[in-house]
Amino acid sequence: MATDIRTSELKAPIDAAEYLFRRLHELGVRGVHGVPGDYNLVALDYIQKTGLDWVGNCNELNAGYAADGYARVKGISAIVTTFGVGELSAINALAGAYSEYVPVVHIVGTPSTLSQKGGMLLHHTLGNGDFNVFANMSREISCASVKLEDPQEIPTLIDHALSECWIQSRPIYMTLPTDIVQKKVEGDKLKTPINLSVPKNDPEREDYVVDVVLKYLHAAKSPVILVDACAIRHRVLEEVHELVVKSNLPTFVAPMGKGAVDETLQNYYGVYAGDGSNPGVRERVESSDLVLTIGAIKSDFNTAGFTYRISQLSTIDFHSKHISVRFSEYPGVGMKGVLRKVIDQMGKLNIDPGPSTGRNAIASNEQDLSENQTITQAWFWPRVGQWLKNDDIVITETGTANFGIWETRFPKGVTALSQVLWGSIGYSVGACQGAALAAKETGNRRTILFVGDGSFQLTCQEVSTMIRQGLKPIIFLICNEGYTIERYIHGMDASYNDIQPWKSKDLLAVFGADRKESKTFQVKTKKELHDLFNDEEFSGAPYIQFVELYVPKEDAPIALKLTAEASARTNAKQ
Repeated sequence: MATDIRTSELKAPIDAAEYLFRRLHELGVRGVHGVPGDYNLVALDYIQKTGLDWVGNCNELNAGYAADGYARVKGISAIVTTFGVGELSAINALAGAYSEYVPVVHIVGTPSTLSQKGGMLLHHTLGNGDFNVFANMSREISCASVKLEDPQEIPTLIDHALSECWIQSRPIYMTLPTDIVQKKVEGDKLKTPINLSVPKNDPEREDYVVDVVLKYLHAAKSPVILVDACAIRHRVLEEVHELVVKSNLPTFVAPMGKGAVDETLQNYYGVYAGDGSNPGVRERVESSDLVLTIGAIKSDFNTAGFTYRISQLSTIDFHSKHISVRFSEYPGVGMKGVLRKVIDQMGKLNIDPGPSTGRNAIASNEQDLSENQTITQAWFWPRVGQWLKNDDIVITETGTANFGIWETRFPKGVTALSQVLWGSIGYSVGACQGAALAAKETGNRRTILFVGDGSFQLTCQEVSTMIRQGLKPIIFLICNEGYTIERYIHGMDASYNDIQPWKSKDLLAVFGADRKESKTFQVKTKKELHDLFNDEEFSGAPYIQFVELYVPKEDAPIALKLTAEASARTNAKQ
Protein backbone atom coordinates (compact mmCIF):
# COMPACT_ATOMS: atom_id res chain seq x y z
CA MET A 1 0.00 0.00 0.00
CA ALA A 2 1.37 3.42 -1.00
CA THR A 3 2.17 5.86 1.82
CA ASP A 4 0.68 9.35 1.72
CA ILE A 5 3.67 11.60 0.99
CA ARG A 6 2.40 14.38 3.23
CA THR A 7 1.78 11.97 6.12
CA SER A 8 5.26 10.49 5.77
CA GLU A 9 6.70 13.95 6.25
CA LEU A 10 4.96 14.50 9.59
CA LYS A 11 7.16 14.33 12.70
CA ALA A 12 4.40 12.93 14.93
CA PRO A 13 1.30 11.90 12.94
CA ILE A 14 -1.94 12.02 14.90
CA ASP A 15 -5.58 11.80 13.87
CA ALA A 16 -7.30 15.18 13.53
CA ALA A 17 -10.00 14.40 16.09
CA GLU A 18 -7.45 13.19 18.61
CA TYR A 19 -5.45 16.40 18.21
CA LEU A 20 -8.55 18.48 18.89
CA PHE A 21 -9.61 16.56 21.98
CA ARG A 22 -6.07 16.52 23.39
CA ARG A 23 -5.99 20.30 23.12
CA LEU A 24 -9.32 20.51 24.98
CA HIS A 25 -7.86 18.31 27.72
CA GLU A 26 -4.87 20.67 27.93
CA LEU A 27 -7.24 23.58 28.58
CA GLY A 28 -8.88 21.80 31.51
CA VAL A 29 -11.94 20.31 29.85
CA ARG A 30 -12.82 16.85 31.17
CA GLY A 31 -16.51 16.42 30.43
CA VAL A 32 -17.73 16.93 26.86
CA HIS A 33 -21.42 17.75 26.45
CA GLY A 34 -23.59 17.02 23.46
CA VAL A 35 -25.82 14.56 21.63
CA PRO A 36 -24.57 11.84 19.24
CA GLY A 37 -25.52 11.96 15.56
CA ASP A 38 -24.30 10.04 12.54
CA TYR A 39 -22.04 12.87 11.38
CA ASN A 40 -20.13 13.00 14.71
CA LEU A 41 -20.08 9.35 15.83
CA VAL A 42 -16.57 8.47 14.67
CA ALA A 43 -15.21 11.65 16.27
CA LEU A 44 -16.84 10.68 19.58
CA ASP A 45 -14.73 7.51 19.63
CA TYR A 46 -11.71 9.69 20.42
CA ILE A 47 -13.14 11.26 23.58
CA GLN A 48 -12.33 8.49 26.03
CA LYS A 49 -8.91 7.72 24.58
CA THR A 50 -7.85 11.33 25.15
CA GLY A 51 -8.77 11.29 28.84
CA LEU A 52 -12.14 12.98 28.42
CA ASP A 53 -15.61 11.81 29.42
CA TRP A 54 -18.74 11.91 27.30
CA VAL A 55 -21.63 13.47 29.24
CA GLY A 56 -24.49 12.72 26.86
CA ASN A 57 -27.38 15.16 27.23
CA CYS A 58 -31.09 14.74 26.58
CA ASN A 59 -31.11 17.32 23.78
CA GLU A 60 -28.74 19.83 22.25
CA LEU A 61 -30.36 22.90 23.81
CA ASN A 62 -29.85 21.44 27.26
CA ALA A 63 -26.31 20.45 26.27
CA GLY A 64 -25.59 24.06 25.31
CA TYR A 65 -26.89 25.36 28.62
CA ALA A 66 -24.86 22.69 30.45
CA ALA A 67 -21.69 23.63 28.57
CA ASP A 68 -22.32 27.26 29.55
CA GLY A 69 -22.65 26.33 33.23
CA TYR A 70 -19.58 24.08 33.09
CA ALA A 71 -17.49 26.85 31.53
CA ARG A 72 -18.50 29.37 34.18
CA VAL A 73 -17.06 27.05 36.83
CA LYS A 74 -14.12 25.41 34.99
CA GLY A 75 -13.11 28.27 32.68
CA ILE A 76 -13.98 26.70 29.30
CA SER A 77 -16.16 23.89 27.95
CA ALA A 78 -16.98 21.87 24.84
CA ILE A 79 -20.15 20.67 23.13
CA VAL A 80 -20.40 18.29 20.18
CA THR A 81 -23.46 18.33 17.92
CA THR A 82 -24.38 16.99 14.52
CA PHE A 83 -24.85 18.97 11.33
CA GLY A 84 -28.07 20.94 10.88
CA VAL A 85 -30.65 19.52 13.25
CA GLY A 86 -28.26 19.19 16.19
CA GLU A 87 -26.38 22.45 15.93
CA LEU A 88 -29.56 24.47 15.38
CA SER A 89 -31.08 22.98 18.53
CA ALA A 90 -28.06 24.28 20.44
CA ILE A 91 -27.86 27.71 18.83
CA ASN A 92 -30.05 29.50 21.40
CA ALA A 93 -27.81 28.36 24.24
CA LEU A 94 -24.67 29.35 22.34
CA ALA A 95 -26.11 32.77 21.53
CA GLY A 96 -26.58 33.18 25.27
CA ALA A 97 -22.97 32.20 25.87
CA TYR A 98 -21.86 34.76 23.27
CA SER A 99 -24.09 37.44 24.81
CA GLU A 100 -22.75 36.82 28.30
CA TYR A 101 -19.07 36.19 27.43
CA VAL A 102 -18.84 32.47 28.17
CA PRO A 103 -16.11 30.44 26.36
CA VAL A 104 -17.70 27.35 24.78
CA VAL A 105 -16.09 25.26 22.03
CA HIS A 106 -18.84 24.11 19.64
CA ILE A 107 -17.74 21.16 17.48
CA VAL A 108 -20.11 20.16 14.69
CA GLY A 109 -19.79 16.85 12.88
CA THR A 110 -20.60 17.48 9.22
CA PRO A 111 -21.01 15.40 6.04
CA SER A 112 -17.81 14.48 4.21
CA THR A 113 -16.01 17.07 2.14
CA LEU A 114 -16.74 14.96 -0.94
CA SER A 115 -20.49 15.02 -0.26
CA GLN A 116 -20.40 18.76 0.31
CA LYS A 117 -18.48 19.49 -2.87
CA GLY A 118 -20.92 17.35 -4.83
CA GLY A 119 -23.93 19.16 -3.35
CA MET A 120 -25.51 15.80 -2.47
CA LEU A 121 -29.12 15.69 -1.27
CA LEU A 122 -28.39 14.45 2.25
CA HIS A 123 -30.49 14.19 5.40
CA HIS A 124 -30.23 17.06 7.89
CA THR A 125 -29.84 19.52 5.00
CA LEU A 126 -32.28 22.02 3.50
CA GLY A 127 -32.31 19.97 0.32
CA ASN A 128 -30.71 22.75 -1.71
CA GLY A 129 -27.06 21.64 -1.73
CA ASP A 130 -26.01 24.54 0.52
CA PHE A 131 -23.75 23.16 3.25
CA ASN A 132 -22.67 26.60 4.51
CA VAL A 133 -26.01 27.96 5.66
CA PHE A 134 -25.80 26.68 9.25
CA ALA A 135 -22.17 27.74 9.65
CA ASN A 136 -23.17 31.21 8.49
CA MET A 137 -25.82 31.35 11.20
CA SER A 138 -23.33 30.42 13.92
CA ARG A 139 -20.68 32.81 12.62
CA GLU A 140 -22.66 35.72 14.07
CA ILE A 141 -22.50 34.26 17.59
CA SER A 142 -18.90 33.01 17.55
CA CYS A 143 -15.65 34.91 18.05
CA ALA A 144 -13.95 32.45 15.67
CA SER A 145 -15.39 30.10 13.07
CA VAL A 146 -13.23 27.46 11.37
CA LYS A 147 -13.69 24.59 8.96
CA LEU A 148 -11.31 21.72 9.64
CA GLU A 149 -10.79 20.48 6.08
CA ASP A 150 -7.09 20.79 5.17
CA PRO A 151 -4.92 18.41 7.29
CA GLN A 152 -1.90 20.70 6.91
CA GLU A 153 -3.78 23.64 8.41
CA ILE A 154 -5.87 21.86 11.03
CA PRO A 155 -3.46 22.11 14.03
CA THR A 156 -2.91 25.82 13.45
CA LEU A 157 -6.63 26.48 12.98
CA ILE A 158 -7.52 24.57 16.15
CA ASP A 159 -4.85 26.26 18.26
CA HIS A 160 -5.77 29.75 17.07
CA ALA A 161 -9.52 29.22 17.56
CA LEU A 162 -9.07 27.80 21.06
CA SER A 163 -6.83 30.72 21.97
CA GLU A 164 -9.47 33.18 20.76
CA CYS A 165 -12.17 31.34 22.69
CA TRP A 166 -10.19 31.67 25.91
CA ILE A 167 -8.92 35.23 25.47
CA GLN A 168 -12.16 36.75 24.15
CA SER A 169 -14.25 34.57 26.51
CA ARG A 170 -16.82 33.77 23.84
CA PRO A 171 -17.93 30.67 21.89
CA ILE A 172 -16.12 29.36 18.83
CA TYR A 173 -17.53 27.18 16.05
CA MET A 174 -15.69 24.29 14.38
CA THR A 175 -16.88 21.94 11.67
CA LEU A 176 -15.30 18.48 11.48
CA PRO A 177 -16.31 16.51 8.35
CA THR A 178 -16.65 12.73 8.62
CA ASP A 179 -13.77 12.09 6.21
CA ILE A 180 -11.39 14.41 8.12
CA VAL A 181 -11.80 12.85 11.58
CA GLN A 182 -9.09 10.23 10.97
CA LYS A 183 -6.83 12.26 8.69
CA LYS A 184 -3.28 12.54 9.99
CA VAL A 185 -2.10 15.95 11.14
CA GLU A 186 1.10 17.22 12.74
CA GLY A 187 1.02 16.16 16.39
CA ASP A 188 4.43 17.64 17.17
CA LYS A 189 2.67 20.94 17.88
CA LEU A 190 1.13 19.37 20.98
CA LYS A 191 4.52 19.70 22.67
CA THR A 192 3.95 23.47 22.76
CA PRO A 193 1.04 24.65 24.94
CA ILE A 194 -1.49 26.98 23.36
CA ASN A 195 -0.76 30.63 24.10
CA LEU A 196 -3.63 31.86 26.29
CA SER A 197 -2.03 35.11 27.45
CA VAL A 198 -3.92 38.34 26.97
CA PRO A 199 -1.98 40.77 24.73
CA LYS A 200 -0.19 43.34 26.85
CA ASN A 201 -0.99 47.02 26.58
CA ASP A 202 1.40 49.43 24.94
CA PRO A 203 3.47 50.59 27.96
CA GLU A 204 3.31 54.31 27.20
CA ARG A 205 -0.43 54.29 26.56
CA GLU A 206 -1.01 52.18 29.67
CA ASP A 207 1.07 54.49 31.88
CA TYR A 208 -0.78 57.53 30.52
CA VAL A 209 -4.19 55.99 31.31
CA VAL A 210 -3.00 54.97 34.79
CA ASP A 211 -1.92 58.58 35.46
CA VAL A 212 -5.32 59.87 34.32
CA VAL A 213 -7.18 57.34 36.49
CA LEU A 214 -5.06 58.15 39.55
CA LYS A 215 -5.56 61.90 39.07
CA TYR A 216 -9.33 61.58 39.31
CA LEU A 217 -9.16 58.90 42.01
CA HIS A 218 -7.01 61.07 44.31
CA ALA A 219 -9.22 64.11 43.69
CA ALA A 220 -12.44 62.26 44.53
CA LYS A 221 -14.01 62.86 47.95
CA SER A 222 -16.32 59.82 48.05
CA PRO A 223 -15.28 57.24 45.40
CA VAL A 224 -16.88 53.79 45.20
CA ILE A 225 -16.21 50.57 43.27
CA LEU A 226 -18.91 48.80 41.22
CA VAL A 227 -18.00 45.34 39.91
CA ASP A 228 -19.85 43.58 37.10
CA ALA A 229 -19.85 40.38 35.02
CA CYS A 230 -16.93 41.06 32.70
CA ALA A 231 -14.58 41.25 35.66
CA ILE A 232 -15.37 37.56 36.07
CA ARG A 233 -15.39 36.66 32.39
CA HIS A 234 -12.09 38.41 31.60
CA ARG A 235 -10.35 36.96 34.63
CA VAL A 236 -9.40 40.06 36.64
CA LEU A 237 -10.89 38.89 39.96
CA GLU A 238 -7.45 38.73 41.57
CA GLU A 239 -6.86 42.38 40.70
CA VAL A 240 -10.40 43.31 41.79
CA HIS A 241 -9.92 41.65 45.17
CA GLU A 242 -6.61 43.46 45.75
CA LEU A 243 -8.14 46.78 44.73
CA VAL A 244 -11.13 46.34 47.04
CA VAL A 245 -9.02 45.26 50.01
CA LYS A 246 -6.15 47.71 49.59
CA SER A 247 -8.29 50.76 48.79
CA ASN A 248 -10.97 49.94 51.38
CA LEU A 249 -13.41 51.88 49.20
CA PRO A 250 -17.13 51.08 49.53
CA THR A 251 -17.72 48.28 47.04
CA PHE A 252 -20.87 47.12 45.28
CA VAL A 253 -21.72 44.65 42.54
CA ALA A 254 -24.20 44.78 39.68
CA PRO A 255 -26.64 41.84 39.50
CA MET A 256 -24.53 40.09 36.84
CA GLY A 257 -21.49 40.64 39.05
CA LYS A 258 -22.82 38.64 42.02
CA GLY A 259 -20.01 36.44 43.29
CA ALA A 260 -17.25 38.62 41.86
CA VAL A 261 -16.45 40.17 45.25
CA ASP A 262 -15.89 38.54 48.63
CA GLU A 263 -19.19 39.51 50.25
CA THR A 264 -17.83 38.94 53.76
CA LEU A 265 -15.54 41.99 53.44
CA GLN A 266 -16.49 44.90 55.67
CA ASN A 267 -16.40 47.34 52.75
CA TYR A 268 -18.81 45.29 50.61
CA TYR A 269 -22.32 46.73 50.77
CA GLY A 270 -24.50 44.86 48.29
CA VAL A 271 -26.07 44.99 44.83
CA TYR A 272 -26.51 48.27 42.94
CA ALA A 273 -29.15 48.17 40.21
CA GLY A 274 -30.64 51.64 40.08
CA ASP A 275 -34.20 51.71 41.41
CA GLY A 276 -33.99 47.97 42.18
CA SER A 277 -31.36 48.59 44.85
CA ASN A 278 -31.64 48.73 48.59
CA PRO A 279 -32.39 52.46 49.28
CA GLY A 280 -29.17 52.96 51.24
CA VAL A 281 -27.12 51.35 48.47
CA ARG A 282 -28.77 53.46 45.78
CA GLU A 283 -28.22 56.70 47.67
CA ARG A 284 -24.56 55.94 48.41
CA VAL A 285 -23.64 54.97 44.84
CA GLU A 286 -25.56 57.78 43.16
CA SER A 287 -24.17 60.42 45.51
CA SER A 288 -20.58 59.37 44.84
CA ASP A 289 -18.38 61.82 42.97
CA LEU A 290 -16.45 58.96 41.32
CA VAL A 291 -17.62 55.45 40.44
CA LEU A 292 -15.03 52.93 39.29
CA THR A 293 -16.99 50.39 37.24
CA ILE A 294 -15.14 47.18 36.40
CA GLY A 295 -16.46 45.02 33.56
CA ALA A 296 -19.84 46.74 33.33
CA ILE A 297 -22.73 45.40 31.20
CA LYS A 298 -25.40 48.09 31.44
CA SER A 299 -28.35 46.06 30.13
CA ASP A 300 -31.99 46.56 31.11
CA PHE A 301 -32.34 43.76 33.67
CA ASN A 302 -28.85 44.46 35.04
CA THR A 303 -29.82 48.09 35.73
CA ALA A 304 -33.44 47.51 36.84
CA GLY A 305 -34.78 48.93 33.58
CA PHE A 306 -32.04 51.47 32.83
CA THR A 307 -32.59 53.25 36.15
CA TYR A 308 -28.91 53.90 36.86
CA ARG A 309 -28.43 57.49 37.96
CA ILE A 310 -24.68 57.72 37.60
CA SER A 311 -23.31 60.51 35.45
CA GLN A 312 -20.60 59.61 32.96
CA LEU A 313 -18.82 62.71 34.23
CA SER A 314 -18.23 60.88 37.51
CA THR A 315 -17.43 57.46 36.05
CA ILE A 316 -14.31 55.53 35.09
CA ASP A 317 -15.15 52.33 33.17
CA PHE A 318 -12.61 49.48 33.05
CA HIS A 319 -13.12 47.01 30.18
CA SER A 320 -11.14 44.21 28.57
CA LYS A 321 -10.20 46.23 25.48
CA HIS A 322 -10.60 49.85 26.49
CA ILE A 323 -10.80 52.25 29.42
CA SER A 324 -13.25 55.17 29.57
CA VAL A 325 -12.51 58.10 31.86
CA ARG A 326 -15.51 60.41 31.99
CA PHE A 327 -16.13 61.14 28.28
CA SER A 328 -12.64 60.23 27.10
CA GLU A 329 -12.09 56.75 25.72
CA TYR A 330 -8.76 54.93 25.46
CA PRO A 331 -9.12 52.05 22.97
CA GLY A 332 -6.62 49.22 22.94
CA VAL A 333 -5.84 49.61 26.64
CA GLY A 334 -7.17 46.64 28.60
CA MET A 335 -8.14 46.72 32.26
CA LYS A 336 -5.88 43.97 33.59
CA GLY A 337 -2.62 45.89 33.23
CA VAL A 338 -4.18 49.20 34.24
CA LEU A 339 -5.75 47.78 37.39
CA ARG A 340 -2.45 46.23 38.43
CA LYS A 341 -0.62 49.57 38.21
CA VAL A 342 -3.45 51.50 39.87
CA ILE A 343 -3.29 49.06 42.81
CA ASP A 344 0.48 49.44 43.09
CA GLN A 345 0.48 53.23 42.82
CA MET A 346 -2.76 54.51 44.34
CA GLY A 347 -1.57 55.30 47.88
CA LYS A 348 -3.99 56.85 50.38
CA LEU A 349 -7.53 57.66 49.17
CA ASN A 350 -10.45 59.62 50.55
CA ILE A 351 -12.98 57.18 52.00
CA ASP A 352 -16.59 58.03 52.75
CA PRO A 353 -18.18 55.05 54.55
CA GLY A 354 -20.82 52.93 52.89
CA PRO A 355 -24.47 52.56 53.91
CA SER A 356 -25.74 50.59 56.85
CA THR A 357 -27.00 47.32 55.36
CA GLY A 358 -28.13 44.16 57.11
CA ARG A 359 -26.26 40.96 56.35
CA ASN A 360 -29.05 38.49 55.58
CA ALA A 361 -31.21 40.19 58.18
CA ILE A 362 -34.86 39.13 58.05
CA ALA A 363 -37.39 41.91 58.50
CA SER A 364 -39.18 41.85 61.85
CA ASN A 365 -42.59 41.40 60.19
CA GLU A 366 -41.30 38.25 58.42
CA GLN A 367 -39.85 36.42 61.42
CA ASP A 368 -42.95 34.54 62.60
CA LEU A 369 -42.32 30.79 62.17
CA SER A 370 -45.62 29.53 63.53
CA GLU A 371 -47.15 26.50 61.80
CA ASN A 372 -49.18 28.17 59.05
CA GLN A 373 -46.90 31.01 57.97
CA THR A 374 -46.62 30.99 54.17
CA ILE A 375 -43.18 31.25 52.62
CA THR A 376 -42.62 34.73 51.19
CA GLN A 377 -39.94 36.04 48.85
CA ALA A 378 -38.97 38.69 51.40
CA TRP A 379 -38.28 36.00 54.03
CA PHE A 380 -36.86 33.34 51.76
CA TRP A 381 -33.83 35.02 50.19
CA PRO A 382 -32.19 36.35 53.38
CA ARG A 383 -32.85 32.94 54.96
CA VAL A 384 -31.06 31.31 52.02
CA GLY A 385 -28.09 33.56 52.75
CA GLN A 386 -27.99 32.27 56.32
CA TRP A 387 -27.98 28.66 55.06
CA LEU A 388 -25.36 28.92 52.30
CA LYS A 389 -21.79 27.72 52.95
CA ASN A 390 -18.35 28.79 51.79
CA ASP A 391 -17.55 27.86 48.17
CA ASP A 392 -21.12 26.91 47.20
CA ILE A 393 -22.16 27.19 43.56
CA VAL A 394 -25.53 28.95 43.28
CA ILE A 395 -27.55 28.91 40.06
CA THR A 396 -30.62 31.14 39.70
CA GLU A 397 -33.19 31.10 36.92
CA THR A 398 -34.48 34.13 35.02
CA GLY A 399 -37.44 35.25 37.11
CA THR A 400 -38.03 35.55 40.85
CA ALA A 401 -34.79 33.69 41.66
CA ASN A 402 -32.57 36.01 39.62
CA PHE A 403 -33.97 39.04 41.40
CA GLY A 404 -34.39 37.51 44.84
CA ILE A 405 -30.73 36.51 45.05
CA TRP A 406 -29.81 40.22 45.02
CA GLU A 407 -30.80 40.33 48.68
CA THR A 408 -28.79 37.25 49.63
CA ARG A 409 -25.40 37.99 51.18
CA PHE A 410 -22.98 35.23 50.15
CA PRO A 411 -20.39 33.50 52.34
CA LYS A 412 -16.79 33.51 51.13
CA GLY A 413 -15.98 31.83 47.83
CA VAL A 414 -19.51 31.42 46.47
CA THR A 415 -19.81 31.20 42.67
CA ALA A 416 -23.05 32.61 41.25
CA LEU A 417 -24.48 31.61 37.88
CA SER A 418 -27.35 33.42 36.20
CA GLN A 419 -28.30 34.63 32.74
CA VAL A 420 -29.45 38.18 33.33
CA LEU A 421 -28.67 39.55 29.85
CA TRP A 422 -29.76 36.71 27.53
CA GLY A 423 -32.51 35.57 29.88
CA SER A 424 -33.56 32.31 28.22
CA ILE A 425 -35.99 30.59 30.55
CA GLY A 426 -34.99 27.05 31.38
CA TYR A 427 -31.29 27.92 31.16
CA SER A 428 -30.60 27.26 34.82
CA VAL A 429 -31.53 23.55 34.79
CA GLY A 430 -29.02 22.71 32.07
CA ALA A 431 -26.47 25.08 33.60
CA CYS A 432 -26.90 23.29 36.93
CA GLN A 433 -25.94 19.99 35.32
CA GLY A 434 -22.81 21.51 33.81
CA ALA A 435 -21.89 23.35 37.00
CA ALA A 436 -22.45 20.26 39.15
CA LEU A 437 -20.24 18.21 36.84
CA ALA A 438 -17.51 20.86 37.04
CA ALA A 439 -17.89 20.87 40.83
CA LYS A 440 -17.50 17.11 40.92
CA GLU A 441 -14.29 17.40 38.89
CA THR A 442 -12.85 20.11 41.12
CA GLY A 443 -13.64 18.96 44.65
CA ASN A 444 -17.38 18.37 45.03
CA ARG A 445 -18.53 21.86 45.98
CA ARG A 446 -22.22 22.05 46.82
CA THR A 447 -24.29 22.97 43.77
CA ILE A 448 -27.64 24.62 44.47
CA LEU A 449 -30.33 25.49 41.92
CA PHE A 450 -33.26 27.87 42.37
CA VAL A 451 -35.72 27.60 39.46
CA GLY A 452 -39.37 28.46 38.93
CA ASP A 453 -41.97 25.87 38.01
CA GLY A 454 -42.59 27.46 34.60
CA SER A 455 -38.95 27.56 33.55
CA PHE A 456 -38.36 24.05 34.86
CA GLN A 457 -40.88 22.62 32.41
CA LEU A 458 -38.69 23.69 29.46
CA THR A 459 -35.55 21.76 30.41
CA CYS A 460 -36.48 19.30 33.15
CA GLN A 461 -34.98 16.37 31.20
CA GLU A 462 -31.53 17.46 32.32
CA VAL A 463 -32.30 16.17 35.80
CA SER A 464 -32.02 12.76 34.12
CA THR A 465 -28.45 13.58 33.05
CA MET A 466 -27.62 14.67 36.61
CA ILE A 467 -28.80 11.28 37.87
CA ARG A 468 -26.91 9.45 35.14
CA GLN A 469 -23.69 11.27 35.99
CA GLY A 470 -24.03 10.72 39.74
CA LEU A 471 -24.26 14.44 40.47
CA LYS A 472 -25.54 15.77 43.79
CA PRO A 473 -27.25 19.12 43.33
CA ILE A 474 -29.89 20.49 45.67
CA ILE A 475 -32.76 21.68 43.47
CA PHE A 476 -35.29 24.16 44.85
CA LEU A 477 -38.33 24.34 42.59
CA ILE A 478 -40.22 27.56 43.32
CA CYS A 479 -43.86 26.61 42.75
CA ASN A 480 -45.84 29.79 42.05
CA GLU A 481 -48.20 28.67 39.30
CA GLY A 482 -46.43 29.91 36.19
CA TYR A 483 -44.45 32.82 34.79
CA THR A 484 -44.44 35.37 37.60
CA ILE A 485 -41.90 37.69 35.98
CA GLU A 486 -44.05 37.88 32.86
CA ARG A 487 -47.18 38.47 34.94
CA TYR A 488 -45.53 41.60 36.29
CA ILE A 489 -44.52 42.78 32.84
CA HIS A 490 -47.97 42.14 31.34
CA GLY A 491 -50.96 39.88 31.92
CA MET A 492 -51.14 39.24 35.67
CA ASP A 493 -54.15 36.97 35.28
CA ALA A 494 -53.72 36.04 31.60
CA SER A 495 -53.92 32.34 30.77
CA TYR A 496 -50.74 32.49 28.71
CA ASN A 497 -48.80 33.03 31.93
CA ASP A 498 -50.31 29.91 33.50
CA ILE A 499 -48.87 26.39 33.38
CA GLN A 500 -50.12 22.87 34.00
CA PRO A 501 -49.15 22.00 37.59
CA TRP A 502 -46.79 19.02 37.75
CA LYS A 503 -45.90 16.60 40.51
CA SER A 504 -42.35 17.70 39.81
CA LYS A 505 -40.57 15.98 42.66
CA ASP A 506 -41.80 12.64 41.30
CA LEU A 507 -39.58 13.17 38.27
CA LEU A 508 -36.58 11.83 40.16
CA ALA A 509 -38.30 8.45 40.27
CA VAL A 510 -39.48 8.80 36.67
CA PHE A 511 -35.90 9.46 35.56
CA GLY A 512 -34.69 6.36 37.38
CA ALA A 513 -33.08 7.76 40.53
CA ASP A 514 -32.27 5.17 43.18
CA ARG A 515 -34.41 5.91 46.23
CA LYS A 516 -31.38 5.29 48.44
CA GLU A 517 -29.34 7.83 46.44
CA SER A 518 -31.92 10.62 46.17
CA LYS A 519 -34.52 12.40 48.25
CA THR A 520 -37.50 14.68 47.62
CA PHE A 521 -39.28 17.20 49.84
CA GLN A 522 -42.36 19.38 49.69
CA VAL A 523 -42.43 22.51 51.85
CA LYS A 524 -45.24 25.04 52.15
CA THR A 525 -44.49 26.97 55.34
CA LYS A 526 -41.61 28.95 56.74
CA LYS A 527 -41.23 26.51 59.63
CA GLU A 528 -40.99 23.50 57.30
CA LEU A 529 -38.26 25.18 55.29
CA HIS A 530 -36.50 26.47 58.40
CA ASP A 531 -36.38 22.93 59.76
CA LEU A 532 -35.13 21.59 56.42
CA PHE A 533 -32.30 24.12 56.35
CA ASN A 534 -31.33 22.99 59.85
CA ASP A 535 -31.26 19.32 58.80
CA GLU A 536 -27.56 18.38 58.68
CA GLU A 537 -28.07 15.45 56.32
CA PHE A 538 -29.97 17.62 53.84
CA SER A 539 -27.41 20.40 54.03
CA GLY A 540 -24.57 17.91 53.57
CA ALA A 541 -25.79 17.21 50.01
CA PRO A 542 -25.00 13.48 50.06
CA TYR A 543 -26.98 12.85 46.87
CA ILE A 544 -29.37 14.61 44.50
CA GLN A 545 -32.22 16.29 46.40
CA PHE A 546 -35.35 17.96 45.05
CA VAL A 547 -37.42 20.45 47.03
CA GLU A 548 -40.86 21.64 45.94
CA LEU A 549 -41.15 25.05 47.59
CA TYR A 550 -44.52 26.80 47.44
CA VAL A 551 -44.91 30.59 47.42
CA PRO A 552 -47.93 32.74 46.56
CA LYS A 553 -48.62 33.26 42.87
CA GLU A 554 -48.35 37.06 42.94
CA ASP A 555 -45.48 37.33 45.42
CA ALA A 556 -42.22 38.60 43.93
CA PRO A 557 -39.02 40.37 45.03
CA ILE A 558 -39.29 44.17 45.01
CA ALA A 559 -36.45 44.37 42.48
CA LEU A 560 -38.39 42.17 40.04
CA LYS A 561 -41.50 44.32 40.35
CA LEU A 562 -39.58 47.53 39.67
CA THR A 563 -37.64 46.03 36.75
CA ALA A 564 -40.80 44.54 35.23
CA GLU A 565 -42.53 47.92 35.39
CA ALA A 566 -39.58 49.54 33.60
CA SER A 567 -39.55 46.74 30.99
CA ALA A 568 -43.27 47.20 30.34
CA ARG A 569 -42.72 50.94 29.82
CA THR A 570 -39.86 50.26 27.39
CA ASN A 571 -41.96 47.73 25.45
CA ALA A 572 -44.84 50.21 25.18
CA LYS A 573 -42.80 53.14 23.83
CA GLN A 574 -43.95 54.37 20.44
